Amino acid sequence: MRGIRLFERNRSRDLRAYQTQAEEKLWRRLRGRQLAGWKFVRQHPIGPYFGDFVCRERKLIVEVDGATHSSDEEIAYDARRTTFLEEAGYRVLRINNIDVSQSLESVCDTILAALERD
Repeated sequence: MRGIRLFERNRSRDLRAYQTQAEEKLWRRLRGRQLAGWKFVRQHPIGPYFGDFVCRERKLIVEVDGATHSSDEEIAYDARRTTFLEEAGYRVLRINNIDVSQSLESVCDTILAALERD
C-alpha cells in the first residue's frame, strides 16, 4: 500500500510540474479558496486516475482539456474515465483550454454554478 501512495504522490508532483498554460492560469484563480471560498486541490488521485482540479467537499472534478482530447481513442478513454469517476460519486466538468485562455471569468462562473448545484 505504501508503494501505491508513493507512486500517486510522485505522479501528482509530475503532473503539477508539467501543467499546461491553461491549467496554470486556472489554478491561479482556484488556489487558496479564491473562488467563493471553495477549496481545490490539483492532480488529486481517484482510483487509477488523477483529477486536474478537485473540490473534495462538493465532489466536483474540473478537467481542462486541449487538442489532445479529440481523437476517437482519446474520446473513448475520456468517456471510460468519466464513467469511473462518476461511479465513484464525482461530477466531472470539462473545460476547454481555449475557454480558460480567452474567457477565464466565464469559466470561473461555470465552475461556481456547478459547485452551487445540488
